[in-house]
Amino acid sequence: MRSTLIPILTLALLVGLFFYAGKAQNVNSIITPSLYNKMLPHRNQFYTYDAFIKAANAFPQFGTTGDAATRKKELAAFFGQTSHETTGGWPNAPDGPYAWGYSFIEEQKKTDPPYYGRGPIQLTHKYNYEQAAKSPAIKADLINNPNLVSSDPVIAFKTAIWFWMTPQSAKPSCHDVMTGKWTPSASDKVAGRLPGYGLTTNIINGGEECNKGEIASVTDRIGFYKRYCNMLGVSYGDNIDCKKQKPYNA
Repeated sequence: MRSTLIPILTLALLVGLFFYAGKAQNVNSIITPSLYNKMLPHRNQFYTYDAFIKAANAFPQFGTTGDAATRKKELAAFFGQTSHETTGGWPNAPDGPYAWGYSFIEEQKKTDPPYYGRGPIQLTHKYNYEQAAKSPAIKADLINNPNLVSSDPVIAFKTAIWFWMTPQSAKPSCHDVMTGKWTPSASDKVAGRLPGYGLTTNIINGGEECNKGEIASVTDRIGFYKRYCNMLGVSYGDNIDCKKQKPYNA
């Protein structure tokens, strides 16, 4: 009896540790409901916590790669960039300008209709809608019904996370940059493109914002990122701006 009981207890312990480890690495172990509310106190109610978690769980590597600090830094970067894309803040806004992320669902000055900016990343242009629609995690007809991105909060978050996780052309994914999986090539180094939050800005909108010195939009992106890093208790890391980075299309 004793020789049988010990292996059973050992197996049960190992199984318990396995499930605990998996649970501990879920995004909801870092971004809790209360923290989400503190991060986005003035958000549009379209952006629910449950929608974010459901979308995040559809991308198993998102916010779960690396040690605790790396996971937190990636999530701070994701929310930093998407908060800038959807900001409703202004310099003297209550609670500060960086408390107003996720204020808008759709682009205020619509470009390239009907494929104008929607959702947390403000998904824009037909080719991005086409590629997002093909993702196994999304599987929705975004070409014939692009309004799904602004009417279904789970799809909205999924398109943002899809963009974050997906390398495009010469660009690495924002996920790989923030989790240390990307190594700059010789040409990247010459162009000043080094690992850090600044490169995610280059990936998202480098042609408009990078290699241009100090500009307000980049400062805004950094402000959101710093706020979330502070809330999560992690350092900002190196290369948080892109003022000396050449954009990929240069």
